[in-house]
Amino acid sequence: MRPGAAAPAPKRQKCDIWTSCPPNTYAYRLLSGGGRDKYAKICFEDELLIGEKTRNVARGINIAIVNYATGKVIATQYFDMYEGDNSGPMTNFIQSAPPNSLLLMVTHDDGSSRLKEDAKKAIEALGSKEVRNMQFRSSWVFLTAKGFELPAGIEREKINHSDNSRNRYSGWPAEVQIEGCIPKEPS
Repeated sequence: MRPGAAAPAPKRQKCDIWTSCPPNTYAYRLLSGGGRDKYAKICFEDELLIGEKTRNVARGINIAIVNYATGKVIATQYFDMYEGDNSGPMTNFIQSAPPNSLLLMVTHDDGSSRLKEDAKKAIEALGSKEVRNMQFRSSWVFLTAKGFELPAGIEREKINHSDNSRNRYSGWPAEVQIEGCIPKEPS
């Protein structure tokens, strides 16, 4: 029997996405939370912007704002949509994002119970098609740009609803994610 050649270990890509990004692009990965203990994550250019390791993720809608020209994070914040009145502060946070910035949003646990009309309109104005479809504990991720258009081929949004007949976790839907590469120059 001939000894087989061992396959080389796969090369790790930025943000652990499946394929490497070409030059002059940013790598990103948005992952919603799943179950009680699987926290949401936002990775951009191999930097964990929101997640359990950075200790800045919580129940509700978690948002990172990134400067499109530099690829550097401007601000991160989470907004509890189950307790308290955080819809207004979240709307202000979204509207405070400067022109030419990227907004990356992920849910953990519940992002819809206290999501008010002003916040839904602000997110829809940025291109969301699913924000009004969010239900209790829906897993949702959304990538958008403020002040410019992302290329047509970039996946921007994904949602998964709680369904007790097929939930991955008891009472909780599976995580959803989007990942890919964003050109550093607008199209």
